[in-house]
Amino acid sequence: MSAEATARGSTQLYIRLLSHVRPYKGVFAVAIVAMIFTALTETSFAALLKPIMDRGFVGPEPDFIRLIPWLLIAVLLARAFSGFVASYSMAWVGRRIVYDLRQRMFESLVYLPSNFYDDRSSATLVSKLIYDVEQASTATTDALTLMIKDTLTVIALLGWMLYLDWQLTLVFVLFAPLVAYGVKIAADKFRKTSERIQDSVGGIGHVAKEAIIGQRVVKTFGGQAYEIDGFRRANNRNRQQSMKKAVVSAAMYPMVLLFVGAAIALVIYLAVNRPAPSSISAGTFVSYLGAVLMIMSPLKHLAKVNEKIQMGVAAANSIFTLIDEPQEQDAGVKTIDRARGHIQFRDVSFKYPRSKQNVLENLSFEIQPGQVIALVGSSGTGKSTIASLLLGFYRPDRGEIILDGFDLRHVSLKSLRRNTAIVTQETILFDDTIRNNIVYGYDGEVSESRLRQAVEAAHVAEFADRLAHGLDTLVGEQGVRLSGGQRQRISIARALFKNAPILVFDEATSSLDSVSERLVREATEKLLADRTTLVIAHRLSTIEHADRILVLEGGRILESGRHHELIANKGSYARLYESQMLGQGRLAV
Repeated sequence: MSAEATARGSTQLYIRLLSHVRPYKGVFAVAIVAMIFTALTETSFAALLKPIMDRGFVGPEPDFIRLIPWLLIAVLLARAFSGFVASYSMAWVGRRIVYDLRQRMFESLVYLPSNFYDDRSSATLVSKLIYDVEQASTATTDALTLMIKDTLTVIALLGWMLYLDWQLTLVFVLFAPLVAYGVKIAADKFRKTSERIQDSVGGIGHVAKEAIIGQRVVKTFGGQAYEIDGFRRANNRNRQQSMKKAVVSAAMYPMVLLFVGAAIALVIYLAVNRPAPSSISAGTFVSYLGAVLMIMSPLKHLAKVNEKIQMGVAAANSIFTLIDEPQEQDAGVKTIDRARGHIQFRDVSFKYPRSKQNVLENLSFEIQPGQVIALVGSSGTGKSTIASLLLGFYRPDRGEIILDGFDLRHVSLKSLRRNTAIVTQETILFDDTIRNNIVYGYDGEVSESRLRQAVEAAHVAEFADRLAHGLDTLVGEQGVRLSGGQRQRISIARALFKNAPILVFDEATSSLDSVSERLVREATEKLLADRTTLVIAHRLSTIEHADRILVLEGGRILESGRHHELIANKGSYARLYESQMLGQGRLAV
């Protein structure tokens, strides 16, 4: 991309970022007025030097001398008040922008398709929500404050300098193109390094998140040194990129000050070496010199503002890329109030975007309302993919999935998911109370009797009633304060409470103790009753009573039938079943 195109893109990004100020234009206008007043009060200090010198020292006027302290106090009070109003107003606008951007980003995140998350680290996405938004806010508030307030101050001081001596001021202004050129060179460096810094922050978050979540594995396998080394590399990448930005920043400010200092030196030299120095009064010279010295501070700030803008542009690019991501496609217009649960897969083929071969190949099967169909097969045979397709997380590349006579492409996702519930192998609980985890997603008034029925049926009451806060007990992050069996029962209670006619059940009792397994199985039996159920089976002993078992291999159905039929066939299922039973000591060797 050419430098011109990059600059144009950066400008468009910054304009879009600034558009988020528009809803708060009233408060922003107050801030602008306050900054104008601040610039005028700062210039008034230089302006006061002229009468103070001429009427206070060169030609003393007693009445004016007594007035000087009061004038200075008035200017200081006005400066303090206007500065407070400007700072507070801009801070208020800035935090509103942070709130709005974060809200829009999160709203976008929860509606993005599943394949978006397949290729991205959750820690990187969280970094965008936290770090990138703060950087963007800096560009819209701090940068605008510096640009407006300090630009107005420079304009006011230059105006006063022109009033005092326009010839000397023109000499001073001639150095401006040199400063602008130096700032332009630094701009591209700031933007590129800012983007790399944002990426490195995401890398730090990713390494840290994995180490924290997997802390038990890290400790058990002695992986502390490995994780520390990984974090050191990610941390060092962030340090290196930050130092590259610091080099540009550290070099730019002295360069600006060098040019401005040279201009001041030349102006002073010309002022004191004029053919007729008496034409300039002492007060005029002191006031002019004061204005020249005072202009250095806002010029230094304006040189710094470009750094903030480029950081903000890089952050804005990250933010708007996420906001503009296409949401989960939902072209369906058909609404199903309560599904009967008649499901058909017709010649369904599917391949993940980064996969070279199909996960499912011309797959066809049918589930009658109320039936329990179990999927069996080794890892990677497409069991979870079938469940994901049924829930609308992905769309088949070829073929059709029919629900109650309607192609799922024509059924709205909201309607589909209102009729489905899922119990996953890795139980997902939120850092909330047991109650809120069970009624999660329910948007009506919660019936305590309905909740209690789900709690009792899933055997949640057996442990929840013994807790100090009962169902209002916090479960911790990912349910860490509960056992595996307790988490699984809460997940089943959530599905029972929803009372959806279609259930996807990723059977997960293999890691539970015998007591927990028995309770979970009892709860499962109640959950599966009178529902169309797709079971992803791990323990074959748990699906012996399924209406039909599909044995998958290579994305195709290898065998199909009831448990006793498949055992009698002495095929792949029978061998797998025998192997599991031998492993559990339930068959004689």
